[in-house]
Amino acid sequence: MKFSNSYEDARRAEAYATLEFPGTYYLAYRDLPKIIYGHVKGINALDFGCGTGRSTRFLKKLGLRTIGVDIAEPMILKARERDPHGEYRCVKDGDFSSLKKNSYDLVLSVFTFDNIPTKEKKVGLFKGLGTLLKTNGKIVNVVSSPVIYTHEWASFSTKDFPESAAAKSGDIVRIVQTDISDARPVEDILWTVASYEAVYSLAGLEIAKTYRPLARENEPHQWVNETRIPPWVIYVLKKKM
Repeated sequence: MKFSNSYEDARRAEAYATLEFPGTYYLAYRDLPKIIYGHVKGINALDFGCGTGRSTRFLKKLGLRTIGVDIAEPMILKARERDPHGEYRCVKDGDFSSLKKNSYDLVLSVFTFDNIPTKEKKVGLFKGLGTLLKTNGKIVNVVSSPVIYTHEWASFSTKDFPESAAAKSGDIVRIVQTDISDARPVEDILWTVASYEAVYSLAGLEIAKTYRPLARENEPHQWVNETRIPPWVIYVLKKKM
């Protein structure tokens, strides 16, 4: 099955523009302030794969000077509409030439690598992002855990795609987002922990810390499996010394 980027789509961008941090998404962002403040020194940030600007706005509220970049023009247009004073750039796939090297304290990438096929492509992008970091800069990469495609969640459904249980690293998997009006399945690329470790190493990066946030019973969300199975993995990456 040929992979297509589900996010290069005006209808999807329209739906995403209203999305903030409901349900399962909350867990992807809940611990980011503490993680960022604990690992990042400085305020220059890049939101790589910013979509409609949700993560960019999030970083700006943390006091970081942030630029959002994405390859999907419909998403960038919505980001600028939501945040007219923000800086959002539509870039060509894999082209970092408009961004200054050795100048970012933080590169945040939330869910972007769920939609990037092949090890070679991932390695190339991480190498490029590494050149943008200051010496002690960090990449915070938030990705879907493989188990997200085989369980039900507050914000996602996978029950219509039982074939995902047999998926291996690099296979296309599908998931439905239940917090937006666009009910079309999203195609992602399943990528295992071991595969990410290999990609990071080949890109000249190493893992400084890994986080797997679990939900708490007292949080104001209708959890399904989030209290016992972590749907997200958060990697903090640094350059190899």
